[in-house]
Amino acid sequence: MSDSGAVFLDRDGTLIVEKEYLSDPDEVELERGVIEGLMLLQSVGRPLVVVTNQSGIGRGYFGLDAAVAVNERIDAILHEHGIVLSAWYLCPHAPEEGCPCRKPGRALADRAAADLGIRLEDSFVIGDKRSDVELAFAIGATGILISTGHGWSDVAWAIGKSCLVIDNFLDAARHVAGTQSSGPRLVRPAARALFRPSRG
Repeated sequence: MSDSGAVFLDRDGTLIVEKEYLSDPDEVELERGVIEGLMLLQSVGRPLVVVTNQSGIGRGYFGLDAAVAVNERIDAILHEHGIVLSAWYLCPHAPEEGCPCRKPGRALADRAAADLGIRLEDSFVIGDKRSDVELAFAIGATGILISTGHGWSDVAWAIGKSCLVIDNFLDAARHVAGTQSSGPRLVRPAARALFRPSRG
């Protein structure tokens, strides 16, 4: 269990190169600087939690098993570099379903806070979409929009909301690490879940 804020991470366009409705684990490609950035974030002891919308499931483009296989492939690549993510949370619903677990809804962040003992108000959210920034607003965390993936299309909006906009994942990680007021500390990763679809 953690007693600190986490770093909530988007998946597509943030950790991996955006490929619309990705369902093939063989097509996983990490964004530039992700390995270095995650290693830095891990070194300062913040839990690393992926929260991802996968509406391709709700739209019928692919099944839950395919989404989980992509998550597992990302996890395996990161493990090769000694990176252990604390948990994965996934919303499988289409936008029109109105699910509270779909970002910018806060249900999955709240579940992560309960599961891992995270202080949401001390957390960061890094993502490439307006919904990631709005999730940060919803939970009282600090949002960082990165201009990879779809991020370029929301830059003007984010700036208008006084949200930090950063070009790439590594520089976003450097910003988060630079906010630490004390030295690195080790957090034992909690039991990881490759997905946690809403029960609703």
